[in-house]
Amino acid sequence: LVTEKAGQLKLVDVRTGSVGIVSGVPAVAVGGQGGLGDVILHPNFAGNRRIYLSYIERSGPNYGAVVVHARLELDTAGGGHLSQVTRVWEQVPKVTGQGHFSHRLAFDASGKLWITSGDRQKFDPAQDMGTNLGKIIRLDEDGSVPADNPFFAQGGVAAQVWTLGHRNMLGIAFDAQGRLWVHEMGPEGGDELNLILRGRNYGWPLVSNGNHYGGAPIPGHSTRPDLEAPKAWWTPVIAPSGMIIYSGDLFPTFRGQAFIGGLASQALIRVRLDGTNAAEYRRYPMGQRIREVEQGPDGAIWLLEDANPGRLLKLTPPA
Repeated sequence: LVTEKAGQLKLVDVRTGSVGIVSGVPAVAVGGQGGLGDVILHPNFAGNRRIYLSYIERSGPNYGAVVVHARLELDTAGGGHLSQVTRVWEQVPKVTGQGHFSHRLAFDASGKLWITSGDRQKFDPAQDMGTNLGKIIRLDEDGSVPADNPFFAQGGVAAQVWTLGHRNMLGIAFDAQGRLWVHEMGPEGGDELNLILRGRNYGWPLVSNGNHYGGAPIPGHSTRPDLEAPKAWWTPVIAPSGMIIYSGDLFPTFRGQAFIGGLASQALIRVRLDGTNAAEYRRYPMGQRIREVEQGPDGAIWLLEDANPGRLLKLTPPA
């Protein structure tokens, strides 16, 4: 399954290269960084045929991300359609502008749904528990809020929140030990890879290892030891997008390492994870902006380029 920003959900047959269309996607507001976003399968997809989609919705002059689940019905022509489309979550509040939606999705081993919710280029909401912007969200599969969330007792959207103080998170993955790693784009410098810990504050916009666009300084993470600092960071930026933590057999030496897609860096970034520490190990130039990284069932690494030409690439060891 491949989402395209303009609102199309496509089904690619990787054996033949044929591409089908999946109809029934909700209306998508396209513009700026917004459009159709992530797509993932329910952990019991084989039994319930359920997928989860994120996309941008408009209300008057305001925009926000929405997550729905739906049943995927395939057809004999190589495509399909969505039925039983059900809203699970939305960004609150919708605000002006079309940037920093984030809206990446993942399930953990216990079946909880995790959503990255960007700060929408509004800065302060990342520290405001009256909004779910600039936060990492943890929900049950139907969108209800687990009672063991750290801010559950506060009620409202705060109950959804697992961590706060984030900017624009476009990569989310669990390691083999169940630890959650999320990367986010910094401002002018300071892209981050964070180990996500229950209830912690990751500092944005109070601290950063980068500066505001135009050069105005932001206090560094070292000035606020009470806030969580990144495990790895980049200046100049890599513009990270998409991430896996490799667990396959095809590249045995890669197991337990993270692979991050680079947009501005036009690269695949390999990061060694050592327990709760992280450091870039190698950078593979790709010559194109890499939008997404996934691991196939056989252990191959799949990359999705941005448009022009927008290729879907399969990486395997040399023969």
